[in-house]
Amino acid sequence: MTTTPQTRPDKAAVKGADRTDVTPGGVGDSPSRPDGILKVTGEFSYSSDMWLDDMLWGYTLRSPHPFALIKSIDISEALATAGVFAVLTSEDVPGENFYGLEHADQPVLAKDIVRYQGEPIALVAADHPEIARRAAEKITVEFVVLAPVVDAEVAIGHKPWNPPAESVDAGVDGQVPHLHPNGNLVRHLKLRRGEQDATADVVITGEYEVGMQDQAFLGPESGLAVPDEEGGVDLYVATQWLHVDQRQVCAALGLPPEQVRLTLAGVGGAFGGREDLSMHVHGCMLALRTGKPIKMVYNRLESFFGHVHRHPAKLYYEYGAERSGKLVYARVRMYLDGGAYASSTPAVVGNAGTMGLGPYVIPHVTVDAYGTYSNNPPCGAMRGFGSVQTAFAYEAQMDKLAAELGLDPVAIRQMNALEEGAQVPTGQVIDSAAPVVELLERLKAMPLPSTESDQLDLRRMPGGVSNTTHGEGVKRGVGYAVAYKNVAFSEGFDDYSTARVRLEVSGGDPIVTVHTAAAEVGQGLVTIEQQICRTELGVDSVVVHPKDTSVGSGGSTSASRQTYMTGGAVRHVCGKVRDRVLVLAEASLGRTVSDLRLENGSVVSRSEGVLASIEQVLGDEVVEETDEWRHRPTHGLDPETGQGFAHVQFAFAAHRAVVDVDVELGLVKVVELACAQDVGKAMNPQAVVGQIQGGSAQGMGLALMEEIVIRDGKILNPSFTDYLIPTILDTPPMPIEVLEYADPNAPYGLRGVGEAPTISSGPAIMSAIRAATGLDLTRAPVRPEHITRT
Repeated sequence: MTTTPQTRPDKAAVKGADRTDVTPGGVGDSPSRPDGILKVTGEFSYSSDMWLDDMLWGYTLRSPHPFALIKSIDISEALATAGVFAVLTSEDVPGENFYGLEHADQPVLAKDIVRYQGEPIALVAADHPEIARRAAEKITVEFVVLAPVVDAEVAIGHKPWNPPAESVDAGVDGQVPHLHPNGNLVRHLKLRRGEQDATADVVITGEYEVGMQDQAFLGPESGLAVPDEEGGVDLYVATQWLHVDQRQVCAALGLPPEQVRLTLAGVGGAFGGREDLSMHVHGCMLALRTGKPIKMVYNRLESFFGHVHRHPAKLYYEYGAERSGKLVYARVRMYLDGGAYASSTPAVVGNAGTMGLGPYVIPHVTVDAYGTYSNNPPCGAMRGFGSVQTAFAYEAQMDKLAAELGLDPVAIRQMNALEEGAQVPTGQVIDSAAPVVELLERLKAMPLPSTESDQLDLRRMPGGVSNTTHGEGVKRGVGYAVAYKNVAFSEGFDDYSTARVRLEVSGGDPIVTVHTAAAEVGQGLVTIEQQICRTELGVDSVVVHPKDTSVGSGGSTSASRQTYMTGGAVRHVCGKVRDRVLVLAEASLGRTVSDLRLENGSVVSRSEGVLASIEQVLGDEVVEETDEWRHRPTHGLDPETGQGFAHVQFAFAAHRAVVDVDVELGLVKVVELACAQDVGKAMNPQAVVGQIQGGSAQGMGLALMEEIVIRDGKILNPSFTDYLIPTILDTPPMPIEVLEYADPNAPYGLRGVGEAPTISSGPAIMSAIRAATGLDLTRAPVRPEHITRT
């Protein structure tokens, strides 16, 4: 596969791009990852690799039904199996039997009812994983199967409930059954701005649907629970949020935090799917019952049932515009199916509703965003978090509006683009750069790929490796999309991170140890922590302490927040350590603190140069500081209008997709996927490019192939054989331009990077397919039959 050079824009056109004064290995450089060699050589230890000689294996019995009453559970035969040490049910949960990220509505083990296929019912511990699995199969559960609620609109009464006539549960008076005591509505976000009865010269409507996407991380859910001698437990687990996990595990076990200690194990990808608990409580329960370490590792089938997925969505859009192309109003209804339990659905609805109109100025807005319960698999966090689904709709609307008016699709986006000082639909003013116009301009200026080279290499044609075409029936299309995404937590959430930084002399050299609980899930946070310490303290040797709950919370590794939040915390605490060192230097060197700085392992005077080494100033002194750091506060939205300062920062990205489509077979080949993105400050330029490439590929997957197929509440394709994800053969060249317009409110001026490219890449591909085929494609992922259907 050819490699397209990764280009950066000319420095004169970019704020903050001067790299002449970068500390080697510090902020703005691209040092090697501390875990990089171990990972590429296969020596890195992931959570599924952990082992203790006397450990047992845990296994979970799950419901085969999406909705059913539990009449009885018989564990006697399983318990009598040789090699089995324990069999547990809901009766054995020592604390609260309900947990959840925002609402404690999900049982640790189902008791009287199951609400989705795969819901945990019982646990088995045995001395071999196969014995545990076979013993679980001997557990007898008597069910009364009910008709599942599988449509979000039906769940909240916006469409009629039509259960099978033979269903045991036809609802009350023909009404859809309540899956939870307060009904089936998780959240309704109302957004009202401007005139609610506004009219326009041109009206564009559309109904859109986005399927359920899986995070498809390679490392399955796994962990090792080790009991201590005082009734407590240590849990080593792959996760995204150690302290929220700890809170939920403590409640379920009925133990205080000091008796439930969590340590981050090696994480094989996350993308939101590890924010919720999986084997955490189950492993700890078995460990405390048996007095032995318990290892649990899900296989791929179980993994599909063991974590949340991206919310499927149904979206109804109406846009009104002037004949010039200027947007006048938007009226939108959106339904996000949260599945059986709430997880992070309230926040997903918040993102979808507040950013569901895209990075455009629209004076008059009516948005109703609904998050619902259903008997489909639980849905929660996934990269892009509510903004991905809506981008498919609002970018399709912009293409349709351009076509209706005979305008260039890029020009109509630029005409309506947000900019610094503009107001988003919540009334919040964008108070830093919003270079939507420039992002699109830079993409449009990139040279388009040649058609001749692709025709010479049939492997690059749609279906090329299967030799399905020699070019006949193949049409090329070009499409654009632009999107924006909030960074960090919003709507008044107390978002903070904690850092501990220690500076001492060891072996004659200064060494820094940085300790946070912020999860490294592959995104490179451990590298960023080292870079910040080198820049702020002028010390090359930086050790990253294992991530655990012995230090304060680092918050979730999600919402593109860790470089901003934990990076901000590390920078803040490094400043406190530096101040103490400079006070020591002032006392020993007779200089004022204001004249001193730390650089290249030395104390340096601005007027006299190097005065002493850090080790000379420190001697045996150990300087350690711990503190929390918060971003500027956000606020909740008005419940009737949705107005308010909800988001701390926005990130902007745009894509141009070039596709070849075999219109006879419905096959699509992405020829090129170019991206322009404003990152505020490229903390690690190489890692930034990697994040943009990865996010673009994940968005491409949703546009073309990735979907968990659900029928009557049951997953039909719970394997990587049938759930398709892009491979290297599917991944096109990705020219990238990185802009650096600093956000004055953020550490180093940075913006979160990882999610924005996931949002705009898919809609750009869909736009390109529409351009190639002339079809009004309204569903993602697009399937061959959508293209070939006449």
